[in-house]
Formats: sequence, structure tokens, C-alpha cells
Amino acid sequence: MLRPRIIPCLLVKDKGLVKTVKFKDPKYVGDPINAVRIFNEKEVDELMVLDIDASAENREPDYKMIENLATECRMPLCYGGGVKTVEQAQRIFSLGVEKIALSSAAVEDITIIKKIAAVVGVQSVIVVIDVKKKVFGGYEVVIYNGLKKTGKDPVKFAKELQELGAGELVINSIDNDGVMRGFDFEIIDKIRQAITIPMTVLGGAGSLDDIARVIRKHRVIGVAAGSLFVFKGIYKAVLINYPNNKDKNALFF
Repeated sequence: MLRPRIIPCLLVKDKGLVKTVKFKDPKYVGDPINAVRIFNEKEVDELMVLDIDASAENREPDYKMIENLATECRMPLCYGGGVKTVEQAQRIFSLGVEKIALSSAAVEDITIIKKIAAVVGVQSVIVVIDVKKKVFGGYEVVIYNGLKKTGKDPVKFAKELQELGAGELVINSIDNDGVMRGFDFEIIDKIRQAITIPMTVLGGAGSLDDIARVIRKHRVIGVAAGSLFVFKGIYKAVLINYPNNKDKNALFF
């Protein structure tokens, strides 16, 4: 199995770097370009950048911002937000991005996965599944920053995505977003058992122990986190951080 990747996830809103809690109340925490430069120095495995409003506002990706980020980025870059067509994906890849993350577009037109994969390769098409607990039990896939319910079961949807050619899935827990109290292992368990393609988990990491636990238990290919790598200490002071190689190696064994 490939060595799991530890991935900072940067949320962008109005060109600024923000952090949310349960997909609400975005808090400005800095300039995304500066964050990328710091992560370069820390030699992160991969970087994920998500424009959280592009799809919800039905607008084009901010190509200039993406180009600026890709130019600075020295590690593999995954971008998501507002991508709905093959042409948009091609343009983004031409700017130096290695992976495209789809979310609402994959829900509304699942065939877009195969169309984009045919052009850029299966390994470059990522689908982010935003999951939320239902009031009376179970989980549901939601889109547009959690504002729109889809009625889709995350496990069944994950199987569909695998069959349609998604190269990797990112399982993002809305209920755990920004809370920093650990991952939702129930839904991770269910989806991990249902698919064989690479899977990354996002939402809930509050410590390196949380990352170690999910890697050892599920052997996921990636663990992504936002708050953990942006905030430091009990008062959540803004401080870009990332484990050094020694600390990372300790997570895998």
C-alpha cells in the first residue's frame, strides 16, 4: 500500500483563507498565498484548496487565483470549487494543478466524472462527498456548503462514484468540520468497507493522534485537515504548522 498522505486543506472565500465550524461562520485567517509559501517550507505531502462559494454562487472558478497558487506551490495541488465542465477542468490543469476535486457537479451530473477522467486521467479526478448526520439516524450527502440535501446515501453514492471512474474519494464530515474532536469513524468504516479506490478523510482532526488513529485503523490513502494546520493551542491562535518527518513517520507505525 502507498504511504498515506497528510494533506492541509485550505478553504478560500473572497480570495481570503478562512476556517469554518460545521460549514458555518467562516473566519478569516490570512492570505492563502502566504499559507502556501509556509507549507512549501514545511514540505507537505500535498495541498488541497477549496473555493467554498464558487459552486453555491454558480460562478466560474477564479482562474487567476488558481494560477497564483499553482505558481507558488511546490507540492501536488488539488483544487475544487465551481468546476462543472471538461473545459473548465482542462483550463485548471493547464495552470499547473495536478488534481480536480468535484462535489456538487458530481451529484448533479455523475457522468461528468467519466468525461473529465477521459481527458486528464482517472488518478486526477477526486470527488468530495460532504456527509451530514440525519435527525433520525443515518447519513446523507449534501451539497452547496451543506445547504442542499440530496437524499443520497453516502455509501451507495461512493460505490456509484467508484464504478463511474472516480480516482479517489474525500469523505468530509460536516458535523465534525472545525470541531477538532476527532473523525467520524462510523461513516468512515462504512465507506471504507464498500470501496477499493483510494480514500481520504476530512473533518475533525484535532491532534496528530487523531490522524494516527485513522491511518492505523483504516489504512486510508490520505488524511486531510484544516484547523489542525492553521490554528495552534487552546485559544486557536493562527499559526501555520505541519508535522516534521520524524513526527509523520511515527503516525504510520
